[in-house]
Amino acid sequence: MSKQLLKINGLSVNVEDKEILHGINLEIKKGETHVLMGPNGAGKSTLGYALMGNPRYEVTKGDIWFQGKRINEEPADKRAKAGMFLSFQNPLEVPGLPLGTFIRSAVEQRRGARVRLWDFRKELERAMELLQMDRAYGDRDLNAGFSGGEKKKAEILQLLLLKPSLAILDETDSGLDVDAVRTVSQGVEEYQKSRDGGLLIITHSTRILESLRVDKTHIMVDGRIVKTGDGSLVEQINEHGFEQYLDQAGC
Repeated sequence: MSKQLLKINGLSVNVEDKEILHGINLEIKKGETHVLMGPNGAGKSTLGYALMGNPRYEVTKGDIWFQGKRINEEPADKRAKAGMFLSFQNPLEVPGLPLGTFIRSAVEQRRGARVRLWDFRKELERAMELLQMDRAYGDRDLNAGFSGGEKKKAEILQLLLLKPSLAILDETDSGLDVDAVRTVSQGVEEYQKSRDGGLLIITHSTRILESLRVDKTHIMVDGRIVKTGDGSLVEQINEHGFEQYLDQAGC
């Protein structure tokens, strides 16, 4: 049986004194890929930020367990070092900090040891080749002047180098054209191959999921998970949308 990676018990979350999530229960085991879907404004991104420890998102009830440890009070940097990773819908631009330098520093923090530059460069170039990124991007400032697609590729590049235990991908396919979605999906698929990490893919689309193995699908409406199923639920949503679930949240 797969080892439990993440367990959420009765999680309620406030943002600016307004309750956005209401009693969320979710469990992800090692090697599993879960998809969280729902209409815009359902609270999907709020869950991602709360799991990662963003202080703006206040946990008012319930518990978050990661790798057997309750992490409700852990700050975001400790969660990241422990192996949690969150990609952003709109990654920040950081002028003056080269992408390669940023990733190498993050990898060293994650591993707790120095990484030889030569070894890191080889890993970086292999991942860039998979994502069809020019090597020159490693020397460019982090996300500065990047297109939307380039920013998303840079996020997946970080995923492949950091090798987190749990990756939370928030609307990674948002704003991408068909070719960019396919490339990003290949990067996620590469991460899946190890079977060591878990994935929580947050999306309201199904494009990025077409070539990925999905173990469980959750539908969120108005801050509640109203339906859980296997990968076939993605296809049902693709065909019929969320309409049938919209009246189930007010329970």
